[in-house]
Amino acid sequence: MIQKSLFQVPYLRTSRNFPNNLDSLSIELNKSYIDTALCVNLRTIGIFPTKYASITGESWHLNISENQNGARKQQGLRQVFHFTSFAPIDHYLNLDDIERFTRCYGEYTDETNWYGLISGTSVLIPGQVVFYITPTQIVFVVDGSEPAILNGDGVVVLEWLSNV
Repeated sequence: MIQKSLFQVPYLRTSRNFPNNLDSLSIELNKSYIDTALCVNLRTIGIFPTKYASITGESWHLNISENQNGARKQQGLRQVFHFTSFAPIDHYLNLDDIERFTRCYGEYTDETNWYGLISGTSVLIPGQVVFYITPTQIVFVVDGSEPAILNGDGVVVLEWLSNV
């Protein structure tokens, strides 16, 4: 049985017929440039650095206020934070430069199984690890019944829209 991949990449022709006629050649070159630009712009940049924020490749166009004549373009940024315990993590982000967090997620392991982290609440959820973001730290909320990290480790990924 052949299984179709769920992850598609943009199709880009690798060969073309270039005509001898100058007008036809100009049209073919314009089409090849447009095809290449479209395929390059359809991908998400998959860089997940731990020491600095990187551009995600996403551009958001949100109309934050009704007084704006149009939505302004905002760049998406991402940074990964590694942890080996549920102690708070200093994130060193300037929240004045962040319009809003768009995706916050994470996982950890106890060296046997993998567990997900729930973002966005400071309320204890029995058996789950949740986290929230303060002006200076990423804070975990745990009740002691969730699986321990032991010798394992985990990551928290924060993605946000730049204000600048």
